Amino acid sequence: MYTKTIDFSKYSSIKVGSIADVMVIEKGDTIPQEPYIIGGANNLLLSPHPPPLMMLGKDFDFITIEGNELVVGGATKSGRIFSFVKKHDIAGLEFLSHLPGTLGGLVAMNAGLKSYEIFNVLNSVTTLQFGRCDKDEIKHGYRFAQINGVVIEARFELRKGFDATLVEEFKAMRANQPPQPSAGSVFKNPQGDYAGRLIEAVGLKGKRVGDMAWSDIHANFLVNLGSGCFEDALYLINLAKQRVKESFGIELHEEIEILQ
Repeated sequence: MYTKTIDFSKYSSIKVGSIADVMVIEKGDTIPQEPYIIGGANNLLLSPHPPPLMMLGKDFDFITIEGNELVVGGATKSGRIFSFVKKHDIAGLEFLSHLPGTLGGLVAMNAGLKSYEIFNVLNSVTTLQFGRCDKDEIKHGYRFAQINGVVIEARFELRKGFDATLVEEFKAMRANQPPQPSAGSVFKNPQGDYAGRLIEAVGLKGKRVGDMAWSDIHANFLVNLGSGCFEDALYLINLAKQRVKESFGIELHEEIEILQ
């Protein structure tokens, strides 16, 4: 185990955060009890004084084929996984072409696009603390997976037939996303509705505080327009939750992780 210093105002996808020390875990290391594990910080909003942090090191960055399974390490980035499945004509993970993150984080939140999601093709998950667990033993749902421990490996169905037309569909789905730094969708879509529609309906689309704003392209994206800070981002998130609750009686639940 060693410590790495990261400037989250440059490292995180939303470009918000301070300089913080992060413990890097390799094979054979003991996981501390308290630290929060981060991956690529693509759905992370970090305060200036975050809790203790850790991340998986290069020992957990791998991808291979074993028998009839695709085996991927927890620190492997989605772009690398996508390139591998495309090269080897593997079906089921085409949506990773437009979904940033590392494997561990993607599995932990059952990431996906529309009805395409990780658990559709997942066989099992291995955590550093508890070993391997079959998918059917894990409670999961829309953008949610109840996994105990740190995901260091996942195994997927090995099906041939990479579908390039799906990649184009996913590209079209992402066409309405803002170009500015963001952490992706801030809120999960409530059942039967869309968080972006609700935020726009309460008059917050384009709402700006400091250099943070609800995007005027897609209202469920909180974007950094320059030197955005955590306090302004949190204010806008809480404002959206409050207004949507008052107007529609709907509780919005974050899809991003807020660490403070």
